[in-house]
Amino acid sequence: MEENFAIIDDEEKAERKKAEEEEQKEKYRIEDAEANSDNIDFMREALNNDGSWVVAYASDRILSDKEFMKEAVQVDGQLLYYASPDLRDDKEVVLEAVKKKGLIIKYVSKRLRNDKDVAIAALSQSTGYAMYLEPEVKQDPEVDAILNPKTEE
Repeated sequence: MEENFAIIDDEEKAERKKAEEEEQKEKYRIEDAEANSDNIDFMREALNNDGSWVVAYASDRILSDKEFMKEAVQVDGQLLYYASPDLRDDKEVVLEAVKKKGLIIKYVSKRLRNDKDVAIAALSQSTGYAMYLEPEVKQDPEVDAILNPKTEE
């Protein structure tokens, strides 16, 4: 009989946790994101509380802030899409984003799509991302080895 109570307790705990998570998500409404578009503390709090979508509403000032965007792409690499052009050409920020989400390589600057380290970070997730790389970087021996692995017979 005690086992049944344990099961119910676990189910109840799971339901409560889910309800708390939903409540937290509702904390960030579009209206709030728009009203706080230039509030870096609000944006940081949302990032750390499963509200990374609010970055889509961030001001240009925040989207140009290297430290903030570095934090953002560590949470969700896809957020590089919203970064300023300068930060999409910043190797440190780009590497963090690509390590988290390889497909974001298609929004990286042309210069960094020709960078060996960035290429390897993307290709380590999927060689299909090679289509977004510059031709020159594909000739690098390390990149070529990922794209054309030698098979031992």
